[in-house]
Amino acid sequence: MAVKVLVVDDSGFFRRRVSEILSADPQIQVVGTATNGREAIDQALALKPDVITMDYEMPLMDGITAVRTIMQRCPTPVLMFSSLTHEGARVTLDALDAGAVDYLPKNFEDISRNPDKVRQLLCEKVHTIAKSNRRFAAYASYSSSSAAPASTPAAGTARPTASASAGGSHAPAAPAPATSAAPKRKPYRLVAIGTSTGGPVALQRVLTQLPANFPAPLVLIQHMPAAFTKAFAERLDKLCKITVKEAEDGDILRPGVALLAPGGKQMMVDARGAIRILPGDERLNYKPCVDVTFGSASKAYGDKVLAVVLTGMGADGREGARMLKQGGAQVWAQDEASCVIYGMPMAIAKAGLADAVFSLDDIGRHLTEACG
Repeated sequence: MAVKVLVVDDSGFFRRRVSEILSADPQIQVVGTATNGREAIDQALALKPDVITMDYEMPLMDGITAVRTIMQRCPTPVLMFSSLTHEGARVTLDALDAGAVDYLPKNFEDISRNPDKVRQLLCEKVHTIAKSNRRFAAYASYSSSSAAPASTPAAGTARPTASASAGGSHAPAAPAPATSAAPKRKPYRLVAIGTSTGGPVALQRVLTQLPANFPAPLVLIQHMPAAFTKAFAERLDKLCKITVKEAEDGDILRPGVALLAPGGKQMMVDARGAIRILPGDERLNYKPCVDVTFGSASKAYGDKVLAVVLTGMGADGREGARMLKQGGAQVWAQDEASCVIYGMPMAIAKAGLADAVFSLDDIGRHLTEACG
C-alpha cells in the first residue's frame, strides 16, 4: 500500500516540486496539498495522510502552530522543511518540541542542482517515518512537556499510549516498555549518548532529569547539520540543571558538563580527558558519527564508560557499542515503546550489546543512580 502524503507550503513552486518528487515514487501517493497551517489541519483531518511535509513560515497560521494542533487532534508524523541558519535551527527545534518527527533543509538550489540526491533523501525520509512506530500522541506528549522538567512522570507512573489518547489509525497500541533491573553504581569516567531522529526531544527528556551536581562528564552525539548544533546546545543549557555546550577542540571533560558534537564534524575523546574535533570524513554517512565517538571512548576509558543509544533510524552506534562492550563498558538502549524511530536502539538490542533497555522517562533517573 502506498504511503499517503499531504504537502504543506505557501510557495507554489516548492509545493509543486515536492509533490512531483514524491509522486515519482510508485510507493508514495500525494493525496493533497495546503498553503497554510489552517488548511493543513483541515486536510489532515479530512484525508488522514500517513505523513505530512510542513513548511514553517506561512500566512494565517505558521507551521509550528499547525503541528501542535495536528498532534492534538489527529496525531500524524510531520517532516519539517527548514533553512540552514541559526534562526532556522531555532524554529526547527521549536517544531520538534511541538511534535514534528524529523526535518530536511529547504534549499531551492539543491533541488535544482542535485535533484536525484534530493529525491532519494526525501523519499527515504518519508518511507522511514511512515514505517516508524506510530505513537504520535505519546510522542507529542513527550514533546509538549520536554521544556518543563517538573512535568516528567514519576518512576512507575503509567504513560498514556497513543492508542488511548488518539483513537485514530495512526496510533496502534505501543508494546510494553522493557523492564531491565535498576543499574548498579560505578565510578564512570564518561557517559556517552548517541541518537538521531527524535533525538532532540529525547535528549531534552533525559538531560533535564539530571541534577546540577551530576558526577560524570557527558558527551552527546546527535545527527544534526552544522548550523543547528550550537542552537541546540544553547537550548539544552537553558533547560537543564547541568551545563551543556557545543564541543570545541581542546575542551576538557568535566563532571556535570555535557559536550555536544558539532554538526558536520567528528568528535573524539582521549585518555587525558580532552576533546578532539576532526573534519567530517566524507567516507562516513554521519557527521557527527556515534561509532567514532564511542570507539574513541572505548580506547580512552575502557570499562569506565556508560553509553546510551536513543531513538534514531539506521544502526550508527552499533559498532562503537561493540568496541565498548569488548572493553567492559556498559551499554543501554532506549525501549521500543518510547522511541520515535526504533532503529539505532534496535540494532544494539539485536546485536546482543544492550546491558539494559529502559523507557525514555526512566533513563535520566537511572543515569543518576548508576553514576552515584
